[in-house]
Amino acid sequence: MQRRWTAASGRRRRLRLTPLLIATTFILGAPRASAIEGTTAAGPVGGSDVRVALLPPPGFYGGISFFAGNAPRLVDGNGHDFPGLTPHFTLKAAAPFFLYVPDVKVFGGSIGVFGVAPYGAECGRFLATQPWACAWGAGDPYVEIGWWRYFGTPRPSRVPGSFPILEGLAVSAGIGAVFPVGQYKVAQVTQQGIGVGNNIFDIAPSAAVTYTTPPIFAEATEISAKVYWNMYGINSATQYQTADFITVNFAVTERYGRYQLGVAGTYAFQFDDDKQFGVKVPPDGRRSEVLLLGGVFVYDMPEYMMSAKIKAVTSVIAANAVRSQTMTIALIRKLD
Repeated sequence: MQRRWTAASGRRRRLRLTPLLIATTFILGAPRASAIEGTTAAGPVGGSDVRVALLPPPGFYGGISFFAGNAPRLVDGNGHDFPGLTPHFTLKAAAPFFLYVPDVKVFGGSIGVFGVAPYGAECGRFLATQPWACAWGAGDPYVEIGWWRYFGTPRPSRVPGSFPILEGLAVSAGIGAVFPVGQYKVAQVTQQGIGVGNNIFDIAPSAAVTYTTPPIFAEATEISAKVYWNMYGINSATQYQTADFITVNFAVTERYGRYQLGVAGTYAFQFDDDKQFGVKVPPDGRRSEVLLLGGVFVYDMPEYMMSAKIKAVTSVIAANAVRSQTMTIALIRKLD
């Protein structure tokens, strides 16, 4: 059985710092998926959302994201509660991260290296008769290398002291990996359903697009999406093989001065069955499908070379997964 969570001055100076926030959403933002047998999804803690295909100027960037999730239900492949179970799970994590952009050009674009190392606690139980328990420790780190290119034309904001608007098209492609070195105890995971680490290696190619248009309501309308293809190894402790997992993170937002606000979400699914000891997991292969929808708000602080983001989403569709509500708060700053 699996339990998945699906679940950061002058005009010329502002022009150089605008992609800082863009990178913020790349960094801060794939949904974290967690399973009893140990499954995670590639990407930043809290998920990617706005400006995912834009990269800041060369330099070293750092920040931290805080994630909290509540999952009072675990549903089967038809979206119904499992008979006889009264599950409830919570997750809290802090995740420092970095982004390094070297001063090189590749095929007219830039490259970047991103890494995040979460630490936190997952708590919960399957049955009301079980004691409430928590697993504390370091989660599985994620590292990604990618290529980004912007084809548009920047224009100044109408609001003084704001980042300029990067109107036009941007694209990116990359590959990342989740390394199974986080805290993992088989008994906690299989009996209580909790575990910070996952004991599964995950390699995930990705592609993203960001398109910023003239405004519909405010200063600019942005449409962003990033797709990860998670390809998992076998959990050596349980011999559980999770089928490939696709996550699509998206956002449609409006920009006005220092503010960006809109709708964000994640759609995640499997197109094959999970297996254990080489056999399809009954009764339906535990194929997961999740749709999360909510809102995202970003605030720029060019004078401090910083940006902040808050994002909250809730389950709209869930199959072989938890129904959850999650929130992410994140900060990023240029360090050099």
